[in-house]
Amino acid sequence: MSDAPRVLRPDRRQTYFDCVDLDGQLAEDHLARTVWAFAETLDVSRLESAIKARTGTPGRPTPDRRLYVALWLYATLDGIGSARKLAELCGSHTAYRWLCGGVPVNYHDLSDFRLEAGPFLDDLLSKSIAGLIDQGFVSSEVLAVDSVRVRASAGSGSFRKKETLGELYEAAQARLDELRREIDEDPGAASKRLKARRLRAADERVARIKAAKEAADKIEAERKEDAKKTRSKKAKRTQVRASISDPEARIMKCDGGFKPAYSAQIRTDLKSCTIIGVEITNRASDRGQLAPAVADIERRYDRRPKQLLADGGYDSKSDIERLYGGENPIDVFCPLPGSKGGPGDPTPKRGDGPGAIAWRRRMSSVEGLAIYRKRFATERPHAHMRNRGLTRLMVRGLEKVKAVILWYVTAYNFQQRLYLERMAIA
Repeated sequence: MSDAPRVLRPDRRQTYFDCVDLDGQLAEDHLARTVWAFAETLDVSRLESAIKARTGTPGRPTPDRRLYVALWLYATLDGIGSARKLAELCGSHTAYRWLCGGVPVNYHDLSDFRLEAGPFLDDLLSKSIAGLIDQGFVSSEVLAVDSVRVRASAGSGSFRKKETLGELYEAAQARLDELRREIDEDPGAASKRLKARRLRAADERVARIKAAKEAADKIEAERKEDAKKTRSKKAKRTQVRASISDPEARIMKCDGGFKPAYSAQIRTDLKSCTIIGVEITNRASDRGQLAPAVADIERRYDRRPKQLLADGGYDSKSDIERLYGGENPIDVFCPLPGSKGGPGDPTPKRGDGPGAIAWRRRMSSVEGLAIYRKRFATERPHAHMRNRGLTRLMVRGLEKVKAVILWYVTAYNFQQRLYLERMAIA
């Protein structure tokens, strides 16, 4: 048609070079810039010790470890927990591309770094909080202790009885021995490589089942010890089970039911609502975790809290007595059994020591309950981590689980520090 409009239609099949000003595409007050400024201040020599490419020697240079820290910190704040997704965003999202600054990254290296950085992040937690204590932002005098239970990678169907684990181990070991004999006797190279892969798989299965057997023995010993302390026969009636896919995972109350999970023991400063300590356990009960919490704070900061706030699951009299003794006694604020959030019975019970007696009197008073209720303010760190994807773990083992959770702790403390600094300026 002679009067048809002339328009420019997109041709997405064409290839062209694009001039991009990364710095101009990101706002001056963007969070990614703040994250990178923080990463630049870090001493990453501990992370760089494993790098083989050195000045004056052959080898391909590797991405700066500060870049990996910045990428995972920003990704955690953004609710990204997948290395593949992070690598994809580094090529398509403006903020991630700005952080990379043209440095190529791949998901495999990102995934490895996320787990290997656990000890570095644990040390960073101690050093950063120590700095906040010196500045007066954190006091550590009133410590709130609570647990965050996170679904493990293992499925409920991976748990086997102790007797079944023994049978599976024998069968797996027999299969492994058979494959080894076949590889030694087979002259065919192609067939030998195939059987070598099968051998590795069989070897890994034997190792997992062996670890599950050891975990079952450990669970049985823990149950007997708990039964001895509580004078209960329950441990003799229940069956011991362990997972063949994640031997360190345990069945515990989680997400409205009983599922394979890990327990993150979070220690929070009540004044600043900042996480100042964290440890990962696979114990289904929180009893016995008060004394380790105080020991963790003393190890990190050489300080001892004056008050300890915890929910009803932490009411271990042995812990309360241990913390009450010494030159610097700690007042524990934890609900009395059966009190249902209200004042409890202050009457001493058989076996109570001076610490337990003081605890009962404290938690039967209006003043004691008022102090205890301040603990609920420290639930915010848990919600922050949940809202950014800490709902189910995709790694296995206590060490790797701790590394993942430390990223969430670091991300929360990073935002909390920004908030505290803004409040100080205001």
